[in-house]
Amino acid sequence: MGAIAVIGSGSWGTAMAGLLAPRAGEVRLWCRDPRLADVVNATRSNPRHLTDYVLPENVRATADAADALEGTQVVVLAVPSAYLRGVCSDVAPSVPCEVPVLVLTKGVELGTHALMLDVAAEELGGRERVAVLSGPNHAEEVCLGKLSAAVLASESAEVALRLQGLLVNPSFRVYVSQDVTGVEVCGAVKNVVAIACGAAAGLGAGDNTLAVIMTRGLAEIGRVSAALGGDPLTPMGLAGMGDLVATCTSRHSRNRTFGEALAAGESLESFEARTRSVVEGARAASSVLALARAHDVEVPITGAVHAVLHEGAQIGETIEALLDRRPKDEFYGITTPEKEND
Repeated sequence: MGAIAVIGSGSWGTAMAGLLAPRAGEVRLWCRDPRLADVVNATRSNPRHLTDYVLPENVRATADAADALEGTQVVVLAVPSAYLRGVCSDVAPSVPCEVPVLVLTKGVELGTHALMLDVAAEELGGRERVAVLSGPNHAEEVCLGKLSAAVLASESAEVALRLQGLLVNPSFRVYVSQDVTGVEVCGAVKNVVAIACGAAAGLGAGDNTLAVIMTRGLAEIGRVSAALGGDPLTPMGLAGMGDLVATCTSRHSRNRTFGEALAAGESLESFEARTRSVVEGARAASSVLALARAHDVEVPITGAVHAVLHEGAQIGETIEALLDRRPKDEFYGITTPEKEND
């Protein structure tokens, strides 16, 4: 294998560069900051993310996108959702027209309701060559070689199998799917649910409460996915339930940790500045809510997180409003074979 370009030097981009290194002649890690690229090359580690992780020798950092992308055989996109379109637009002239593009970003674009694969495809061209990767795989554990698994979804079976071959190893299992929509919805909505779990834990909620939030959050994922035409089984798998459990319970989860900080009175701006990280669920609370409303889908947990973050609602009052909702059929809004035959 020749060169692989990883666009984005956050935690996931850094871990992915190391994961891909054994299957590549060179992995080029694109950093927006030239000073960061210099430090990574000099020390073999990223001083901002996964600071104790030593990158393989064939990983080279660069702040020059054209340099990173020249002659590359695969492009991996690992930038925050709010910046994905802009970065793709900037690098598009340098991206070879036939190479596969793997999107690690999770979210829904605010305003357009576009999923991340759609954003990348619109800017780079060739939807059939774009794939997405999602699942319960925190970068902090992937870089240490701890057992992890993910789902790689693409509308092209050939692209999916090619990328699967690059990623899979004894400690990183990769399953393929053609349900791009379902996998992407899972990745976006679970971050919002994790904020709710963190806030509840911060207020002293017990395991029963967290289990309720997670399972009702999974129902929200299922309703949104179904409305967009996703496979109803996808939310039950690694991209849905698997990633939801990991994100809602792990100390590595920025969204869960932010929820706890939010319950303690810290603002989003303060948390992101302190941790030098992006809380994707805070953005997804707005974009997922808009997407759900456009398709007339009920997402009460997403709505509650949005109300606290962006409408000035109090956490305690918002929880009470959620509890005042009358319980419905457990799987309302999700089409099942039994319901189709009713």
